[in-house]
Amino acid sequence: MEEVPMAKKNIFVMAMDDFHQAMLENLRGSDEMAFHSLLDMETAVNTTGYDMAELLDRARQTLKDFPGTVDAIVGYWDFPTLSLLPVLRREWDLPGPSLEAALRCEHKYWARVEEARVAPRQTPRFASVNPFDENVLDQPPLPYPFWIKPVRAHSSQLGFHVDNQRDFEHAIKRTRDRIHIFAKPFNHILEMAQLPEDIAPVDGWHCIAEEIVSAGRQCTLEGYVLNGEMKIYGVVDSLREGAVGSSFSRYQYPSDLEASVQDIMFEDCRRFIERTGFDNSPFNIEFFYNEDEGSIWMLEVNPRCSKSHSPLFEMVEGSSNLQAMVDVALGRKPAFPPERGKYRYAAKIMLREHQDGVVERVPDANEIRAIENDIPGCHIQVEAEQGNRLSDMLHQDSYSFEYAVLFVGGDSGEEIDKKADQIKERLDFRFSH
Repeated sequence: MEEVPMAKKNIFVMAMDDFHQAMLENLRGSDEMAFHSLLDMETAVNTTGYDMAELLDRARQTLKDFPGTVDAIVGYWDFPTLSLLPVLRREWDLPGPSLEAALRCEHKYWARVEEARVAPRQTPRFASVNPFDENVLDQPPLPYPFWIKPVRAHSSQLGFHVDNQRDFEHAIKRTRDRIHIFAKPFNHILEMAQLPEDIAPVDGWHCIAEEIVSAGRQCTLEGYVLNGEMKIYGVVDSLREGAVGSSFSRYQYPSDLEASVQDIMFEDCRRFIERTGFDNSPFNIEFFYNEDEGSIWMLEVNPRCSKSHSPLFEMVEGSSNLQAMVDVALGRKPAFPPERGKYRYAAKIMLREHQDGVVERVPDANEIRAIENDIPGCHIQVEAEQGNRLSDMLHQDSYSFEYAVLFVGGDSGEEIDKKADQIKERLDFRFSH
């Protein structure tokens, strides 16, 4: 009797790009999966005009028109992907966190409220801020210095380090000018959720001010929750640059933070996840460790796997964290990490300019290919475009312009540094200021 081939699982990936599609198709069991893009990059990522009603309707139509089964809906981008996923999964009766559980992580003020309830000593002081209140500048929400940012944004956009009244005035002015990019679409999602009375008034037009936690080391815990069981599968170090330390310079995996400190972070993470009711999804949580004081601070919570970390896991573990994302979405326990990668360490290194200017030259595809061929374990992503002004690039933080990214693997941190130096020496970027 002829064996009937098993039907492939149809997995819809929000704004699937070529770089991540290649990693998805390299996953264990990928021959039994079919990956389909849901929405496109120009609509859901490379834009500042997020019409959530239109995005949802377009995604719904794609899913309705698909002739096969819809077995999973996943995504690795930040906003608006994270807001769209729980709505669509709910409508298609697919595994994933509830909208409210996702918002307890995604809404920065709500996340802080929940953190303070489970880990008060690990939660920096914070306050909600209405940037449109006519009296907002009369009294700072916290003692200087502090951070201020929208309750929902991404890529550190509209995030400001505030040292004094002048900085505060600048931050409020910039926020008033641009917060609509996130406020309007985020409020569309908030209207679909059941919000507590103390959270509902702090909508997308609001900001959060937070105590600055500066001295020490920052790292990110990556994991997932499946049917109420939490698993941490990796810890990634996050390094910042500059005197203020406002922009990330690299992510490096695995972390060399001592196990006893990681264990405390794991427990804080577990209590937060249980408190929020977050389930059936990957996540990552950022922590800060002050080595001199021995203090640990919980920072941001992201209800997704980190796309920035995906190549690092692939280099070190032999498969990217997208394995956990896909397996959990299909309701099965991930066989991750497999621990069979080519390198002991891997890093994502961000190349930045700190002064605005015009991009006079970028390396072409042949130059990039030659470098990647000559230096094993490297991948180069060019983000700037020749002729463009740096300040016109999308999704930049408030203090720098990221024009390229290097993913580098090696058997030591020193080897990664040596490779990175060789790559940067050969990358011929030119800017006029």
